[in-house]
Amino acid sequence: MYYFIERMTEEDIEQVQAIERASFSTLWSANTYRHELRSPSTSRYIVARASPIPPPPRAERQPVRRGLLASLLPALFGQQPSLRDVPIVGYGGVWLSVDEGHITTIAVAPEYRGRGIGELLLNGLIDQALDLHADVLTLEVRVSNVVAQQLYLKYGFRPAGTRPRYYTDNGEDALIMWTDPIRTPAYQEKLRHLRERLFARLREEAEAPEPVRNGVRPGMQ
Repeated sequence: MYYFIERMTEEDIEQVQAIERASFSTLWSANTYRHELRSPSTSRYIVARASPIPPPPRAERQPVRRGLLASLLPALFGQQPSLRDVPIVGYGGVWLSVDEGHITTIAVAPEYRGRGIGELLLNGLIDQALDLHADVLTLEVRVSNVVAQQLYLKYGFRPAGTRPRYYTDNGEDALIMWTDPIRTPAYQEKLRHLRERLFARLREEAEAPEPVRNGVRPGMQ
């Protein structure tokens, strides 16, 4: 299976909300997503799509960013695919506040978790933050979500405090995490090495047969 990142559009909201319902107890309305998507100077949202083969390119779709991530993907998997009929399997968003990029959400469809898609989305959001001229990144994560915290630590996020009872569904605290400046040569070099390892993993994923779950392969329904 091949995974690709592109900018979210209003046509994607229905699929995004299906993943959101499977991932979170507090949900955004379709109008909230539309408002965010119509403010690209301060907010960016992306989706991850899954395809059994790399589809041909579609020139009218805008790439996420002509930067490191965008330049490496074609080299590894061929040209960016035509994605209109390829299902969305994850999404994420980032806001800009002055020079700070705030990652608002990352979610992956339950049946596609554990394949590196969340990490791919995080890389896409880092590129979006750089495109918005953010100097640092921040986010909140549940104190109990150790798996997500490990991913963020890997990409240079560090704990910087907590927000008590931040999550309204169960009153759980949020861990606040921040990066050092993301435009420095040191961070960019770290990012390049992490992406090389991620893309090696995704290449293996693309070459591996799809697992059968309950007699059905993903995408067959």
